[in-house]
Amino acid sequence: MTVTLEVAEGVGTLRLDRPPMNALDIATQDRLKELAEEAGRRDEVRAVVIYGGERVFAAGADIKEMRDMDHAGMIRRARALQDAFTAVARIPKPVVAAVTGYALGGGCELALCADYRIAADNAKLGQPEILLGLIPGAGGTQRLPRLIGPSRAKDLIFTGRQVKADEALALGLVDRVVPAAEVYEQAHAWAARLAKGPAIALRAAKESVDTGLETDIDTGLAVERNWFAGLFATEDRERGMRSFVEEGPGKAKFV
Repeated sequence: MTVTLEVAEGVGTLRLDRPPMNALDIATQDRLKELAEEAGRRDEVRAVVIYGGERVFAAGADIKEMRDMDHAGMIRRARALQDAFTAVARIPKPVVAAVTGYALGGGCELALCADYRIAADNAKLGQPEILLGLIPGAGGTQRLPRLIGPSRAKDLIFTGRQVKADEALALGLVDRVVPAAEVYEQAHAWAARLAKGPAIALRAAKESVDTGLETDIDTGLAVERNWFAGLFATEDRERGMRSFVEEGPGKAKFV
């Protein structure tokens, strides 16, 4: 299998495993979509780590496979490509990307689908599609400017240049840089901490933020308002407030 899903302590690890560079061919894209949707459905998965292994996250699409596709073929495939990545972005649980080595093209776009990105100090990220006479096709022209702003995104997309971990951190492309040997451990720890949190409230928070970024503020406020009121029907809300009053903040155990 080119992608696997392993679950431990409430954390599901979506592991890319297509040596040597985790090139994202059609089979890998389809498997990624399948397992992202499964992670979203399974109650025992409370948070997700996306990981490509110790050496590389994902070096992009399979260029040899794409080279043989014509216009009509890519018209048929482009939506499925985007749908695979959107399935990751819409996992209704906290998702962290553990980025090692190269995260280029589709690899960078996959990292953009996470809620949080922890990168190795030797990581390199970028959108080099322009060097092939193309543009990013798996969400890069949309998710990247939403994350780091349009001017910075255009610089990366127009030039196709790669950025090292320290510049990626300064740009806001990644959220934390750690020694390469600690990337997965720290990503798993981030996910495991949230896996103990209130699952419905975390889903509400993620949906409210993501919807707000995609629409006008009044619609976003309506989504927030509806989720906020709806959470008053949950046992976790009752537990959280009771624990706060009786024991102080940060001690609630959620179900």
